[in-house]
Order: sequence, then structure tokens, then C-alpha cells
Amino acid sequence: MLGRLALLLAAACLLAGCGEEAAGNGSAQLWITQDRGREVKLTTTVPAGISALEALRRKADVETRYGGRFVQAIDGVEGDLGGQHDWFFFVNGYEADLSAADYELHDGDVLWWDHRSWEDELREPVVVGAFPEPFLHGYDGDVRPVAVRYEPGRAEGAKSIARLLGADSVAPVSVPPPKDANVFYTVSGRQRFEASLREESGPAGAPVRFVFAGDAAALARQPRKFRFRY
Repeated sequence: MLGRLALLLAAACLLAGCGEEAAGNGSAQLWITQDRGREVKLTTTVPAGISALEALRRKADVETRYGGRFVQAIDGVEGDLGGQHDWFFFVNGYEADLSAADYELHDGDVLWWDHRSWEDELREPVVVGAFPEPFLHGYDGDVRPVAVRYEPGRAEGAKSIARLLGADSVAPVSVPPPKDANVFYTVSGRQRFEASLREESGPAGAPVRFVFAGDAAALARQPRKFRFRY
């Protein structure tokens, strides 16, 4: 009788996912890279509704520190405080401001773990490498309005980007964007793609400013061309 009860309990535990966080609806992407995205180790999908840490554990060998709340090593690649190398994680291009154990993934999120040096730059508040995020899925489920602004001669490319991002407004750079909007600027000059917070001291999820010089219509057709870039 006891043996049968134990088997039934074990089966119930497997069905319920004991020892793992329950997943919600939808899925998220998981990326693991090194050296500011230059070396790609893994790209895969994980369920939404679980923490960033649990998502990582499901796909990689993970060692943690500080009571299991922060990642020390992924697949044997360790953080090194003395050597100023560590694992950092981004959600939809934002460098997260929560413990990986506390951030719950939402449907469509891009979870990106990167092992890099922080000798010259400790913070990278937002990067272009997850574009078209954070315009599509925001941060922690909060999606901001999108504004596209363009310099003279860039209107057609701006319209293509606006369709990709579901922009609320498209206008020349002379028109101020809403203060709470994520803003995409298409400009002239040497080709570049840069991302920053609109207010330097803002938290993860604060409004962003993306500046692109180049063929914006081509970017709209191939929005992942700059994947993994800082």
C-alpha cells in the first residue's frame, strides 16, 4: 500500500512539475553569448511565466551565488570579480535591474545572458542587439508607446520602421516625441545604430532612444541584422 502511494505521489509530482516553476502561456527566447555578443553559445526558446533564472537552468548548467539569486557560472564559464568579468542579463535589450530569480518572463520576451568584461563600462542600460525590442514587448510586461522621427530625406524609411514597430506617431525630428515614448530616429551620416535611455539615470524599462543612420527600409525588412550587438 505504501509503495503504491509513493508511486502515485511521484507521478503527481511529475505532472505538476515539482521542483520547477510552473510555466505560463506563451514563450520567450533565450540567448547565451560571450564578449558583448561576439561569441554565440546558445539560442533557444523557453516557456513564459517562469523566472529568468529558471529559464536559464532549464537549458544550461548554472552555478549561483548570494543565496542562489545571482549567476556565477553558465556551462563552466565563471564570473571573476578580480578579473572584472561577469554574467549580465538583458530583457528585450534592457540590462535588467532585478535579480534573475525575480524577473518573470512574459510572452515574446528576449532573455539574453552575456559574459563580458566590465573593466571599462560597468553598465550598459540598453543595447540594440535585441531589436526590434524593446519597442514590441517593453520590460516586465509594460509596453510603451512608440514614436518615429526622421531627418529630411528619410521619411519613406521612417514609415517602414513605423509599420514594423507599430508606431503611434511618425514625424520630422522637429516634432517633439511624447515624454513616455520609446523613440526611433532615422538620421543621415555614417552608418551606425545606437541605443540609450532618454534619461541617463532611468531604470530598466524607462523610455529609450534608438538612433539609426543607414537604409531604414532595409532594416525594417531585416530587423535582426544587428542581433547580439551592443
